[in-house]
Amino acid sequence: MTDDIKLLKNMIDESNGIVFFSGAGVSTESGLKDFRSKDGIYNIKLKYDETPEYMLSRTCFYNDTEMFYDFYKKYMNCTHAEPNITHKYLKKLEDKGKLKAIVTQNIDGLHTKAGNKNVYELHGTIYKNHCIKCNKEYSAEFVFNSKNVPICSCGGIIKPDVVLYEEMLPEEAYNNSIKAISNADMLIVAGTSLTVYPASYMVNYFRGKYLVIINLDKTDYDYKADLVINKKLGEVFKGM
Repeated sequence: MTDDIKLLKNMIDESNGIVFFSGAGVSTESGLKDFRSKDGIYNIKLKYDETPEYMLSRTCFYNDTEMFYDFYKKYMNCTHAEPNITHKYLKKLEDKGKLKAIVTQNIDGLHTKAGNKNVYELHGTIYKNHCIKCNKEYSAEFVFNSKNVPICSCGGIIKPDVVLYEEMLPEEAYNNSIKAISNADMLIVAGTSLTVYPASYMVNYFRGKYLVIINLDKTDYDYKADLVINKKLGEVFKGM
C-alpha cells in the first residue's frame, strides 16, 4: 500500500460522516466509457455532424427524437454493467455506518445495484423513464429493447429520467446533496473532472475536516484538497 493510499485509509478510519461524490471515472472499471477522457464518449467520431452534447440535449430529444435515441441507445445503455471494486467498497463503508451518502453524477445505477441505500442521483438514472403524454413509467429494458423511438401504450413518446443538457438538476436530489456535503466530516470526490456546473460547485459546500480528490487527471479543485490521488480507483480501493 503506497503512502497516499495509507493516508486515505487513516482519514477514513478517523471519519464517521463520509460523503462520496462520484463521476463517470468510478464506473469505467465496470466496462463503461467516461465522457471527457481521450477514449471517452465526447471524443467518439460520430456518424452525425452534431456534437455529443447536442445529442444528449433537450433540444435534440424534442426536435430530433430518432437521432437522440440512436445515440442514447448506443452509448448510454448501462444495463449490462455490474458494480466494481469501488462500488462494493462503498457498500462496506455504508454498512459500517461511516458512509452517510453518495452524491453521483452517474446515470448507470451501479451504486444502487451494489446495495447502497442513500444515493442522490444528480443527473437522474436510465432505470426511470416516463411517457411525456400520460406520465406512465417504463423500465430501462423496455426503452433499450424497443425499435427506434420507444412509444407508450397511449401513443406518447417515452423520455428517460436523465438530466439532459438545457435541463435543471432534480431539486430534491440537489438539495439533499448540498445538505449531505455540508454536514460531512469527510468528502471523497472520485472519478470526475469537476467541470460540469452546477454539480461541480457542490464541493464548495464542504466544511468538514478532510477533502480528498481521486482522479486520473488534475482538477481545478485540487488546490482545495487535503489529499489528491491520481490513480485508478480500483488500484486505490482494492486493499481497503
